[in-house]
Amino acid sequence: MTGPDGSEQFDKKHDFVQSRPYAIAGILAAALALAGCGQPASQASAPPPAPVTVAQPVKRTVTDWDEFTGRFEAVEEVQVRPRVGGFVNSVEFQDGAIVRQGDLLYVIDPRPFEAVAEQADGQLSDARAKVELAKRELDRGLNLVQTSAVSEQAVDQRRQALQAAHAAETQAAGALKAARLNIEFTHVTAPLTGRVSRHLVSPGNLVQGSDTGTSTLLTSIVALDPIYVYFDMDEGTFIKYSRLWFEGRRPSSRDTANPVQVTLAGETKPSHEGTINFLDNRLDVSTGTLRSRAVIKNTDLSILPGQFGRVRLIGSAPYEALLIPDVAVATDQSRKIVFVVKPDDTVEARPVVLGPLDDGLRVIREGLKAEDRVIVNGIQRARVGAKVAPQTAPAPVGGKS
Repeated sequence: MTGPDGSEQFDKKHDFVQSRPYAIAGILAAALALAGCGQPASQASAPPPAPVTVAQPVKRTVTDWDEFTGRFEAVEEVQVRPRVGGFVNSVEFQDGAIVRQGDLLYVIDPRPFEAVAEQADGQLSDARAKVELAKRELDRGLNLVQTSAVSEQAVDQRRQALQAAHAAETQAAGALKAARLNIEFTHVTAPLTGRVSRHLVSPGNLVQGSDTGTSTLLTSIVALDPIYVYFDMDEGTFIKYSRLWFEGRRPSSRDTANPVQVTLAGETKPSHEGTINFLDNRLDVSTGTLRSRAVIKNTDLSILPGQFGRVRLIGSAPYEALLIPDVAVATDQSRKIVFVVKPDDTVEARPVVLGPLDDGLRVIREGLKAEDRVIVNGIQRARVGAKVAPQTAPAPVGGKS
């Protein structure tokens, strides 16, 4: 149909009527969408409670241990030096080997000392012959003095000659003994059992011998089993131990061989045990520490003098404590906290006071009760005040730390 102005009015009306149902459908969809947006977001997409693993603290009797840095030193150490001089004939040990007391280490040319010994032996024989002669002359004099054939003065002179002959014999015997000792000293032996260092003098070299410390250094030996570990105890720890001793809650290391445990570099748990056997008689005024020493079993010879290690010393009397895995402890600025699941399965952050590690578990001094459920796995999913889905884990048993 064509209007007065020539436009197709009928066609436009027909198009509007046909498109009307689609417009109504769009309006209804928009209205439904708006109605849906009016619902609370927590009801539309609320996440499920986060799964976490919980466990109750372990209650058992523990003993505190304090840790110090220690350095090992040999119980016995000796510098091997010759007591006689001469040319070295041979070296009889392997560098760095374990040697036993009395093992041969060096041989020094003994021939000059053997010659001196032979000379001393001859002088001793001469002195003994003179003693025999003096005895016979004295005996004759004693017989003749009875008939006044000789005077008393002559008898006294013969008696004095016998005494001088005895003195000469003693001197000769001493010279022979010294010469034989020098022959023995040409064989340098190990004075103790331990590990020997490298040889410092090779065969063919001349060494000086002396008993005054000026002789040539040949090598050194250190005893390895047992071995000392020295460590410095700070003044606060010393005062704590003294207070426990006065209260009768810990024996003093001066009177009792308190046990220690040693952890070497690279180890995660103690590998050697020993006992305290020395406390110094004063504190070092420059460091405020007390020098202490323990003797450690070193049957496997794995520790060498000069090594460092961590020394654990018993620091309290046995007491009842609550323990949890160390991974359950979190840090909130300057506080230590653990996450506890309350009866309604919501999370609470509980401040705690920590103690030392004991068999891999952390001692909790304050802040927990035995019936608390502590989150030990899934801490990163826990939110304070939010609900969680707790799953109970077996009681932690820990391991040597």
